[in-house]
Amino acid sequence: MTHSQQIEQNTLLQDGHDQAIHLLRRCCCADGFLASLSERDNYRRIWARDGVICGLAALLSGEQDLIKTFKQTLLTLTQYQGPHGEIPSNVDTMSERVSYGGTTGRIDADLWFVIGCGEYWAATQDNEFIDTVFPALEKVRHLLGAWEFNNRGLLYVPPAGDWADEYLHSGYVLYDQLLYLQAHRSFCAIHHYVHNSIDHSLLERKNHLKHLLRANYWFHDGNDIPDDIYHEVLYRKGHGAAPHCAGDYWLPFFSPTGYGYRFDGFANVLVSLLDIADEEQRQAVDTFISDLVNDDMPLLPAFHPVIQPLDEDWKELQMTFSYSFKNKPYEFHNGGLWSMISGFYVADLAKRGQTDLAKKYLTAIHRANKMSSVDAEWGFYEFVHGQTLHPGGTPYQAWSAAGALIGHYALQGKPVFQIDGIE
Repeated sequence: MTHSQQIEQNTLLQDGHDQAIHLLRRCCCADGFLASLSERDNYRRIWARDGVICGLAALLSGEQDLIKTFKQTLLTLTQYQGPHGEIPSNVDTMSERVSYGGTTGRIDADLWFVIGCGEYWAATQDNEFIDTVFPALEKVRHLLGAWEFNNRGLLYVPPAGDWADEYLHSGYVLYDQLLYLQAHRSFCAIHHYVHNSIDHSLLERKNHLKHLLRANYWFHDGNDIPDDIYHEVLYRKGHGAAPHCAGDYWLPFFSPTGYGYRFDGFANVLVSLLDIADEEQRQAVDTFISDLVNDDMPLLPAFHPVIQPLDEDWKELQMTFSYSFKNKPYEFHNGGLWSMISGFYVADLAKRGQTDLAKKYLTAIHRANKMSSVDAEWGFYEFVHGQTLHPGGTPYQAWSAAGALIGHYALQGKPVFQIDGIE
């Protein structure tokens, strides 16, 4: 990189940070973080998933007004908790319209809520806050256990049951299990504070879940069956059907009918960031991502490969939507490139000391966030089209800004998750 290119990159990195902070502030309201400034659909609401990801960025920034908004986001979600413990997917506090999901519930709303409460408390030591939300957390903990259905350690996620609510995956989804593990870590830490003791049963469940993740979602070369296999016949059939996945990346899900084989960008980032993957697995995933990303806009896709109209999954995909069909090839979850996901990948790379590579992806995030089809620069769109590299989805997306900030502060050595291995 030439000196002038270095100056240009540094300018973009600083401008991108400043614009991201500015958008997060614009998305603050009295009840918490709005998902977007857009009036489209139900984006201008308090969302559990979006709000916590924005909250993680707020904590990393150290900006007290943003941290205060994060706290209020969590309190708002607590206020509208459902009768069984369910955390809202999103809330419109003006009309008091509460959504716990669409055609099915959003399991990751509960998981992100637990993680958010734990991370806010770990960063601020606001014990009064934990005392306030602890009853809600206990209800969530009980509900999550029920969602295992068979008490074997993994959550069962229905179709449309998490952030990829218009995509084709369900069953024992890796992304949700990873959040479940981090939620267990949060529960352990909070229990220790509240009761001044270790909950050995909870600790055992956490450790068992970590073993389940390592055993069931990574196909090794060879025919050896790892310990802690959830279902041996299912594993053998899955491994035999997709030998091309062995040793390349973590599998996205399995269900009673078999394994899914598409690359899940978010899950493959989190499995490293949350210290499930070993170094050999991390290097394999890095290589896969390097071969996958577009050199002109190196951002991670939500899922890969793209489902095309001639594929057998296309008909089912076309029927999976809430308002209108969005998952055209290379858009949204179907191969769209996401600043938010890429921000977590920057954090993972930075944590592992790969600073130059992390800066490369962070630069791409800022370039994507700067693109706009509206009047002003810095559109902060949901995703970038995987082929045309044009911005797509809804503009002024708070978590696109959050992804940039998560990457920015991770490069300064700040961990995304402070509750990390606390027993």
